[in-house]
Amino acid sequence: MTADLYPAARALLAELVAFDTTSRGSNLPLIAWVEDYLDGLGVPHRRVPNADGSKTNLLATIGPAAPGGVVLSGHTDVVPVDGQPWSTDPFEVVEKGGRIYGRGTCDMKGFLACALAAAPELARADLKRPVHLAFSYDEEIGCLGAPEMIDVIRRELPAPAVVVVGEPTNMEAVNGHKGIATFHVTVTGREVHSSQPHLGVSAVMEAVKLMASLGELAERLQNDADPASPFTPKGPTLTIGIVHGGTAHNILARECHFVFDLRAPGPRTPEQIIAPFLAEAADLDRALKARAPEAGVVVEMRTNVPPFAPEVDGAAEAFARRMTGDNGPPRVVAFAAEAGQFQQAGFSTVICGPGSIDQAHQPDEYVEVAQLQRGALFMRRLIDWATEV
Repeated sequence: MTADLYPAARALLAELVAFDTTSRGSNLPLIAWVEDYLDGLGVPHRRVPNADGSKTNLLATIGPAAPGGVVLSGHTDVVPVDGQPWSTDPFEVVEKGGRIYGRGTCDMKGFLACALAAAPELARADLKRPVHLAFSYDEEIGCLGAPEMIDVIRRELPAPAVVVVGEPTNMEAVNGHKGIATFHVTVTGREVHSSQPHLGVSAVMEAVKLMASLGELAERLQNDADPASPFTPKGPTLTIGIVHGGTAHNILARECHFVFDLRAPGPRTPEQIIAPFLAEAADLDRALKARAPEAGVVVEMRTNVPPFAPEVDGAAEAFARRMTGDNGPPRVVAFAAEAGQFQQAGFSTVICGPGSIDQAHQPDEYVEVAQLQRGALFMRRLIDWATEV
């Protein structure tokens, strides 16, 4: 076996973490840096940008223009650090106690670093199968960037055999995840002095009724979950994550806005699952308009990421198990990822990457050194696979 890829992966991880790619901002500086790195290796690449060019996916191919290759997929964006009690600079890698700390070390720049660490040897090797790098934007806010890049892969590249989505799974093969849909609810009322509630409509008071109904629905979903489900939690889960409303304690609120997400394994669609809530919201909308024409309720589904279903004799899962030596039982995860989008486009897909989801999105996020080493070993074995006749 040739040189260990871990030192290169460790160095590249520090470079990637130094870019603040929080989803609310741009990932273009990081993408430009990766492009320069690939240019130095003679690796062709292309951007698949968003509508205004403020963010972009990056797609690169190393090796022959032939079918049967592997796609190494990962997102470049990270979640915010705002308000989190970090003990280190989140955008500077710090290593201590066998852990590498920094925003994105686990979710999921560690996987990107491992893939890029393999690129120099892949570029020099006589590859029989291509290796495609597919780096996306805005995964953390609804897997928004990947679909257009997936469409390019499907339409323009020789068909890859497998897709590896490098979300943190402790370098174990994962063959399923729940889907996620996010809903924004806006309740509009009529502002009046709080001593005259009969003359107005409190958007906050009305929104509380809807949020209480969602709480009841979440409890029913939990109680009705299939006990044979492989997921933890077993059934669909529903949580309200954001609430805004009102201007003062003595004014009936003109507007209240809240956001909830629904994570479900299928086969029911999000709309089917929350149908009772949607009917209640429609009834409330009519009732509020009868009291004040400007009042009402609007429910919008902003994102809808499909679930990822286990494949029978899946080629991608078999590939990941070969690369990792994983002989464990089949595994699924409750978090959503881009794997469902790749599978929906017809690609055999697996999730496998360094780190644990338990550390993702946390203050003092970290990836264990041992995990990054396992990721580097995965890439070493992938190089051998890509050069096989």
